[in-house]
Amino acid sequence: MTNPLSSLAHRTARWCALHPWRAILGWVAFVAIAVGLATMVPTQDATDADYRMGESGRADALVARAGFDEPDTEQVLITAARGDLDQAAAQRAAAEVVAGMNALDGVEAVADPQVSPDGSAYLVSVQLARDQSDVAPLQAVTGDVAADFPQLSVRESGDVSLDGAIGERVGDDLGSAETISLPLTLILMLLAFGALIAAGIPVLLAGTSVAATIGLLAPLSHLVHAEDTVSSMIVLIGMAVGVDYSLFYLKREREERAKGHTTRDAVEIAAQTSGHSILVSGFAVICSMAGLFVVGDTTFNSLAVGAILVVAVAVLGSITVLPALLSKLGRWVDRPRVPFLHRALAGTKRGAVAGRVLGPVTRHPAAALALSLVVVVLLAVPALGMKTHGANLETLPSSVPEAKTMQDLSRAFPSEGTTAELVVRAPASEQAQVAAALADVEATAQGSALFQASGTPVEVSPDGTTSILILAMPFEESDARVDDAIEKLRTTYAPRALDGLDAEYAVGGDAAESYDFVQREQSRLPFVIGFVLLLTLLVMGVTFRSVPIALISAVLNLASVGVAFGLMTLVFQHGWLEGALDFSSPGFVIDWLPLFVLVVLVGLSMDYHVFVLSRIREHVQRGLPTRLAVRQGVADTAGVVTSAAAVMVSVFSIFATLSMLEMKMMGVALSGAILLDATLIRLVMLPAVLCLLGDRVWWPSRRPVPLGERVDEREFELV
Repeated sequence: MTNPLSSLAHRTARWCALHPWRAILGWVAFVAIAVGLATMVPTQDATDADYRMGESGRADALVARAGFDEPDTEQVLITAARGDLDQAAAQRAAAEVVAGMNALDGVEAVADPQVSPDGSAYLVSVQLARDQSDVAPLQAVTGDVAADFPQLSVRESGDVSLDGAIGERVGDDLGSAETISLPLTLILMLLAFGALIAAGIPVLLAGTSVAATIGLLAPLSHLVHAEDTVSSMIVLIGMAVGVDYSLFYLKREREERAKGHTTRDAVEIAAQTSGHSILVSGFAVICSMAGLFVVGDTTFNSLAVGAILVVAVAVLGSITVLPALLSKLGRWVDRPRVPFLHRALAGTKRGAVAGRVLGPVTRHPAAALALSLVVVVLLAVPALGMKTHGANLETLPSSVPEAKTMQDLSRAFPSEGTTAELVVRAPASEQAQVAAALADVEATAQGSALFQASGTPVEVSPDGTTSILILAMPFEESDARVDDAIEKLRTTYAPRALDGLDAEYAVGGDAAESYDFVQREQSRLPFVIGFVLLLTLLVMGVTFRSVPIALISAVLNLASVGVAFGLMTLVFQHGWLEGALDFSSPGFVIDWLPLFVLVVLVGLSMDYHVFVLSRIREHVQRGLPTRLAVRQGVADTAGVVTSAAAVMVSVFSIFATLSMLEMKMMGVALSGAILLDATLIRLVMLPAVLCLLGDRVWWPSRRPVPLGERVDEREFELV
């Protein structure tokens, strides 16, 4: 029976090969129109309301509904440059800061200087005017005061300056990553093909796919609001799958031409084989990324839309413009050749290196499987103790001056650090009762070991219906006691004091938002894993008509994910390689990363998993016994898988060198897991399991439907 996916890839590639200029110009027009959409349709970014969830989301909605005036604030921190603080000098410096800030037009109000509880720091809070977004004049005042008092450290940070500094650092990081990744990918492609045109085609296809996706995302953002990081994720995923798909197709087309087929025949054969694998793996990646929708979070929804779209565009390009280009270029795709490199690649026997590994694996599959399982389990076990928490001041790079200032400020002034907000909405006529109840909550909370005085009075909305009580916690935000404090406030202190009042209340704030996000993620993580694994089972089962293949694919994906989680836990929670990677361990993994890494890793690893299994099935269909088909199929695809994995590992490794901790975590987890997946898991575990099962791996059928006459097994024996 003809496979509908293979037939679709074949028919599409055949038409594009027969009408190359139409296909090429059609692709150029598609990309141009997509990019043009981004200039005509403004992108709808996610708003604060989009991120609301749980009780903290209700608290934020109550604050927004009450119309509280929350202008941006800048903070000036004064400490000793070295040794003990000179109190007289600090007081004079604080007075100069107050006077200088008051003289600026964009400043609404300047608070009196505050002294830290231990007397080691002074703080001046500056409230900006409603429309003020330029803090350069304020920073100039801070700089002048710092110059006048060299014995003091006078630094500024705040809502605008910190956001600007972090945004600039993220932009610089991503810009440098993209600058490095493109030439690095091209170099790896040159090493894979030994010819400039062949090396440039995968990079060109991936780049145009990314550009088209970013353009298409603009109108789609009005349905699913775009998150800030989605463009970076599109570049990351788009370059990985775009290069992979081109590699699969181009390598097979060159292989068939080397056997004596014409260019058009080689393109058609590549379409029937690699083209089919691209469609299956693309669909598998899309299914995996769709698992992010299960969480029901704005960030994950936006990332899912971007990832699904870029994979779909890359698949479209791979089965349309790629065969058209190959048909038009013919043997020119192998020009201009890189001196010496092309000859060295031509002289290298296909599968020679992999054959040396596969020989012992296929002869002793049980031992190979046992040893590889030990390695995987050892790397995955630390994930059992993984702790997650939202990104906070601790995870910001101290190399950003504004971040370091805010970290020092939160330690010196606990009320400016970890806090919880109890928001109460009640009729204005009950304002007195609400005030008394909040006073009771504050007294009870401060009498416990979980809270301390914040020094901030209760704030009441202009209409007298909404009140906000801020409670400080003497812990770092990632401390487990913060979660206990929030839960205690929600379940005991607030209900007991507000019981009997006609009031709506909720506990919010940054710490509560992180707590609610982790709770939702942990509650839905099993559903995401189940969703991704179920779709993996269905896709692989339907594609290969084999229950064992589906189960093996799911188990191997779990092994890769376990390794990724284990690496994140060891490196970032326990602080391994802190010096080498230049970071300070926060003692946890940032909450959104495990889910993101899960779906990305499963999706990307399915690319070459499908490719390898498809080649193995080809050999079985031609009459080889399963053991020999496994050995030959893995050897045939080893070069392509190695090249594809090298691109992904290299790109993700670049992210591990960036300053933002989220990027480091993602880079380490994905690069390490993909490296192990492409070597130990796919080169040892997969063939070992397949050899142990033999023909039973194709159950419920005995063997795949043959493609033609049986072949002589001796033609496929490896050295």
